[in-house]
Parts: sequence; C-alpha cells; structure tokens
Amino acid sequence: MPAVSLQDVLDTRADLHGVPAVVAGLSVAGTRRVATRGTVRATSDSCFRIASLTKTFTSAALVLALREQGVPLSTPAVELLPHLAPDWRADASLTVEQILGQVSGLRESVDATAVAGLGGDHAVDEAARLVVRAGNDREPGARWSYYNGNYFLAGALLAALDGARYETALKKTLLEPWNLDRTGFDAPGDPITGWDGPTELPAADYPRSRRPSGGLWSCVSDLLTLGEGLLGDKALLEEVRRPRTRPDDPMTYGLGWALGPSGQMYLNGRLPGYRAAMLLVPDTDHVSVVLTNQQHALPAAAGILSELQRPLTGDDLATAIDRFAA
Repeated sequence: MPAVSLQDVLDTRADLHGVPAVVAGLSVAGTRRVATRGTVRATSDSCFRIASLTKTFTSAALVLALREQGVPLSTPAVELLPHLAPDWRADASLTVEQILGQVSGLRESVDATAVAGLGGDHAVDEAARLVVRAGNDREPGARWSYYNGNYFLAGALLAALDGARYETALKKTLLEPWNLDRTGFDAPGDPITGWDGPTELPAADYPRSRRPSGGLWSCVSDLLTLGEGLLGDKALLEEVRRPRTRPDDPMTYGLGWALGPSGQMYLNGRLPGYRAAMLLVPDTDHVSVVLTNQQHALPAAAGILSELQRPLTGDDLATAIDRFAA
C-alpha cells in the first residue's frame, strides 16, 4: 500500500480554510509523519488544549496503577475510597471498570456548574463526593451514557491508589514513565491560542475539580507517544479496547475510548477555541491525531482521521468521530 501523504491530506481539505493552526500526526509501526497547516506557526511540539482526550490519560493511568498494586478492575469503587463512604449513595457494587467504561448508571446531576466552586488540593475528591452522593439512576452495567462525573470519580480513584493528588498521581504513573514531557495541566509558556471563528479567545483556566475529564494541554508528539505506548503494552491495550457496553447501547465503548466496527479506538475533545481528535487501529499499529485551535474544525479533523484509516479498514468513520459525545 502506498504511503499516505499526510501533508496532501491537509492541503486538499477545503473545510480547513480559516483554521489558524492545524497539526496532524501519523504513526505506523512507530514511523512518524507530521503535517501542519494555517497562518499560525505550529509544530509537533506545539501545545493545544486537548479537552476530553484527557480521559485516555486518566483511564490508562488508573488501569496501570491498579495493575501495579494487584487490584482488579472489578473491585467496587467504594472499597478504594473509604473516605467517601459516609457520603456514598451510589450503588455499593459499582466497580472501577464500570466507571471507566461509562456504564456506571450514576445520576448525571453533577456538571461543570456544580463543581465550579471547588478548589485546592482536594478539589477532585470533593467533585467525586458530589457524584457518589447523587446516587444511581439505574443498575451499574445496564446502559452506556457519557458522563464527565464518571471521570471525576476515576481521578479520585487514581489519587487514592497513589496516596497523592490526582495531578501528582497522573504524572508519576503515566506522564513521567512514558516521557510525555509536553503534557500537563499548567499552560505552557508558548501555548497555541484558541479561536471562535474570527475571534481570538482569551486564555481561561480549567477548573481543578474537572481535570480528570478534560484539563490537559498536550501536543501531537506526546499524543503519538501515548498511542504508541498503548499499542506496545499489550495487556493494557487489551483492557482499554475490550467493549464494556451491550449490543443495544448507543455505541460500543471500552475504557476511555469509543470503538469502531473494525476495532478502531477513537474519540474527540472540545473546548472553546479548540477541537482535537485521535484514532488508533491497533491491529495495524496505526496512531493518528489532529489538533486544531478553531472550535468549528471538528468535522474537518474527523474527516482527516477517517481518511487516514480508511485504506486499512474500509470504514468511513468521519461522522462517528465528529458526533462522539465528548
């Protein structure tokens, strides 16, 4: 199969007109290509907000922490969060696996507004407390539903396993061992600024309480490294790509990833001024990612990822990637 020209894919897309910065990366069996487009100079190391792509980091780190300590994914979450037990109104059988798989059945009443006032070192724990205090709407495992509260809870679980703040635990468990040096919660010194149409948006803080679900800055180089790391750790890969959903659920979902018809793993991220998307085809060692600083650019990013994987699978995933619930 002839190599796909990543730069040609970007240059021929009319729907990228007016996007100030686009960086796309492709890794096939560890061999990388990167392409850029736009009026703002950006490289593979340029940092964008990645929004819900953060969930893949939280999920991978939590699975790794559980594995290191010999704790099964099937462990009830309350057993790992005894300090939240007095406020626990959620189903006592709710497992870590069901939380990461978005099949928790938790009542979806804790949103950005509910946690906006939480800060300090215990912000993630307090967000998780609100989530479990709200209880369940249905039995765990009964139905898939995308809910950021699941990942507030996942962040608290990672922190509890490490005995440190969520941010510290993520760095120790995943960011440092995998050499993800350009990924973090603090804005880098040279961030790519977000845009809404023709309007440049001012930099905004991301609440600490919500960080496990969407707070990271990252770059194409680090996201390719993340994908390559997942493909290289077969035990971790098999856990995150195994479906946790039922056939009648709205979609097929693993741990932090939507799953495509040919085994693809994909998701998108959305924040004001930024759109990001990422896709893996594990059976062909394919990792691809697109980062943009224009909040109307997700259909274009989804189309690029679909175009890159289509010769491998025959599937058109542009609509699925664009419409994913992130």
